Amino acid sequence: MTTSPPPHAGASRRRTVVVIGAGAVGIAAASWLLRDGHAVTVLDPGEVGGGSSFGNAGCLNASSVVPMSMPGMLTQVPGWLLDPLGPLALRWRYLPRIAPWLVRFIAAGRPDRVAGQARALTALLEDSFGSYLPLVEAAGARDLIRRDGHLVVYRSEEKLAGDRLGWQLRRECGVPVERLDGDAVREFDPALSPDFRIGLLMRGNGHTVNPQRLVQTLAAAFQRDGGRIVRAAAAGFAFDGGRLVGVRTGAAMVAADAAVVAAGAFSKPLAQGLGDRIPLDTERGYHVVVRDPEATPRVPVMDAEAKIVATPMEMGLRIAGTVEFAGLTAPPDWRRARKLLTLGRRLFPKLAEAPVEERLSQWMGFRPSMPDSLPVIGPSRRTRDVVYAFGHGHVGIAAAARTGRLVADLISGRPPHIDAAPFRADRF
Repeated sequence: MTTSPPPHAGASRRRTVVVIGAGAVGIAAASWLLRDGHAVTVLDPGEVGGGSSFGNAGCLNASSVVPMSMPGMLTQVPGWLLDPLGPLALRWRYLPRIAPWLVRFIAAGRPDRVAGQARALTALLEDSFGSYLPLVEAAGARDLIRRDGHLVVYRSEEKLAGDRLGWQLRRECGVPVERLDGDAVREFDPALSPDFRIGLLMRGNGHTVNPQRLVQTLAAAFQRDGGRIVRAAAAGFAFDGGRLVGVRTGAAMVAADAAVVAAGAFSKPLAQGLGDRIPLDTERGYHVVVRDPEATPRVPVMDAEAKIVATPMEMGLRIAGTVEFAGLTAPPDWRRARKLLTLGRRLFPKLAEAPVEERLSQWMGFRPSMPDSLPVIGPSRRTRDVVYAFGHGHVGIAAAARTGRLVADLISGRPPHIDAAPFRADRF
């Protein structure tokens, strides 16, 4: 008979906790809280792992410490917007809505700020792969994560020089990097185009072969061990004086004396209801998956110039990336997904040798993004009984396990295992 893991040392009194959101972060938080001995219910109106946790590149990279806004990036934006294959798109009718976020984003890229952001991300992403092991081993899901490394490729020294500061930040944050030159790049991975002459290999990184199945397997173990998942949308919070007593779902209420907001890009209204005006917005991302591809990379590969990542997964080759600013309600622009296939064929020429239409699937989802590239993790303004865990941008799947553990620290009353101050909700 399966039994629940013992509570962590230092766990506080048993609490009744509602976790809002059944993505990677929410399920990880719920799993750690259950291990602490709390009674935990997860609320989500959709499928477990059905949002960004479904469609991401699957990378568990401790090396993803470079903030999205960097010095000099602003000069590249016009070229990206004008390039049909560029990594950035903006629907101009959304500009008035996103403008305040963009101002903060540009400010976050000042040289005096990026080093601190990188250090905070380093703590959150440290051993991203290893941070999942207690959860995946308890769930019998060890086969869903691999530690094969991650390769970033460049066509020339000039292109590499453009990312000099980012690689400097990685070195300062202790990320081990091995350089491959010339033929050594294709010796490492023969599927790559010979146009790529420089490769930077981070052997300590990992990936999941199916992000959604990983989250769903962890969720199944959570339920097996006594957790509860309810298909409902959280509408707000109920208080008795200053004390949290439940989470409202329309006309009903789920009793709780603690709650976690991990609803990704949909977290902002819940935070506003607690008095926190958090500059959360969405970077819409796309992917394509080629089933039975003619070329499969040895490890996840990033084309640094195109800003795409190609990851070998159990369902085929997933090519993911790009950023589109258009909000939560605009319909997808599937041309963005097809451009990923074009860029993938430049990365792996054999993909162009046969038609893929009948083997191709595509997706669009919402990355919950903060302008300084740091998620919000910590108590709400109104009460410490509600803890935020959202805004992870491009590192949600990588940071989920450690974020969940940090959330459990905060709700269980333990000293946080990493410094939570850089992620506080009132930092803006």
